[in-house]
Amino acid sequence: MIHIPSTQTGSAPLSQMACAALGTLILAAGPTAATAQTQDRLAEIAAFFSAADVISGPEVVDCTLSGGAETECFSITVSGSPQDYTPGPWCPTNISQGPEAGGIWLEDGEVHDVDGDFIANLAEFYGDSKWQLFDPDTGDVRYTGTLEACEAAARPDVAEEYQNYCVQCLPEYVSDDRTLTYVIPLEPVAADAPGQTNRSGSGVAYNGVRLDGPAPVDAILGAYTIAAFDDCGGHINPHVGYHYHAVTDCLEHSPAEPVSDGHGAQIGIAMDGHAIMPHTMADGSHPEGLDACNGHAEDGGLYHYHAGAAGSNAILGCLSAQAGCVLDSPDATCDASAMRGPRP
Repeated sequence: MIHIPSTQTGSAPLSQMACAALGTLILAAGPTAATAQTQDRLAEIAAFFSAADVISGPEVVDCTLSGGAETECFSITVSGSPQDYTPGPWCPTNISQGPEAGGIWLEDGEVHDVDGDFIANLAEFYGDSKWQLFDPDTGDVRYTGTLEACEAAARPDVAEEYQNYCVQCLPEYVSDDRTLTYVIPLEPVAADAPGQTNRSGSGVAYNGVRLDGPAPVDAILGAYTIAAFDDCGGHINPHVGYHYHAVTDCLEHSPAEPVSDGHGAQIGIAMDGHAIMPHTMADGSHPEGLDACNGHAEDGGLYHYHAGAAGSNAILGCLSAQAGCVLDSPDATCDASAMRGPRP
């Protein structure tokens, strides 16, 4: 087991990457020391989420992880709404409009602007003449402009009347008191096998926005819809609120200190407690030796993830350790071995 060294008097604080990656509690030092170290850990977590709309926490809670391990987690409840920008736009209203009127779409590892030209040329883009998201006479785009339309179209079994629509759900469709509570292990616990991120999502970004698993692209395209993301890689589901399916440069203002080995600053905490770093290294180069989950431990350092490329529709490939919970209520108990998180 790897332990984070305790700080010495007058020394620099632990890096955010190390703290958020493991947050190890050195219990051998005794109850008083453990309590003090726990409080320091919670303070570090609170500092990491200083840009988020935090409703309550962080606090230490007992939890059962996805593989059945019983351990200690931190619990934090957030609104999930970014505080430094307004989400959107997603769908242009006419095929004459440029990229400023719409968001992005992910296909074959590439990021495409959802502008008027993109909407107008979907039949050619996908090689299927059934694509027709706009009125050929006026150029007006068919998009979901009400909560009812959003709920009918933003689901795997898209209602037939909303096929060939640009799907967007607006922030005002989400209840003002909607929150999510993340219960994440203070110290990662090994798993028998990697876990899929479509169970709990990948994690949570420093701004409190959910880092989700892959979008159900096959179901979306099968209904001839485009569920666009905004330029930050996010869109809204009425059940979850605003969440990311891609990491773009919108997460480049992390409050974490850059890591000295060239990894840049941590952008999120995975549901298994490991740190999530930017897609590239601080100098723009690509990290080496990543496993199937997008993680590695370079030069004997702490294991951590790197977010997938924006066009990949996979922020993480999987979770290498046991995952915690995403709960609808801060009063609920986390038993990730017996439950599923909110809809993606």
